[in-house]
Amino acid sequence: MTVEVKDQPSHGRIALTGDGSGGPEPGADLAELCRSIAELARTSSRPPRRIRLEHLGTAVEVEWDGDGAPAAPGTEGRSPAAAPEPQDGHHHVCAPMIGTFYHAPEPGAPPFVKVGDNITPGQPIGLLEVMKMMSPVEADTAGRVVEILVADGTAVEFQQRLIAVEPA
Repeated sequence: MTVEVKDQPSHGRIALTGDGSGGPEPGADLAELCRSIAELARTSSRPPRRIRLEHLGTAVEVEWDGDGAPAAPGTEGRSPAAAPEPQDGHHHVCAPMIGTFYHAPEPGAPPFVKVGDNITPGQPIGLLEVMKMMSPVEADTAGRVVEILVADGTAVEFQQRLIAVEPA
């Protein structure tokens, strides 16, 4: 397998290419590759703009906006820049990366928040599933939830608005 690392000034990029001949157990290589990509995305100071993964031809690309360099280990957990605030004065908690957004910790459980709830910074407002890994989405402001903007189980994009909050 050939490994190629690209770092372009306009956006960071990591690309792996190969012929799919990862040895006697290519499925194990794929699972390890998925774990490595998930760990790389998790430890970055901001989520990747794009992740592409192929299987038998073994092609993986991970791209970041800006300078693109992933963060050093230990700097994870930083929030990306917030989307501009709308004219209505509400703050929006946005998706920190692409994935599937869930309102509750498990099917049938009560949602983390509902309209009318008061929230505090760091409080979980939902879960985001990315590559079979569940990550909490936390409030980044204090206030009262005025609207839930996405349905449970919805695929969301990076920085998509999830809930509207009336700041405290």
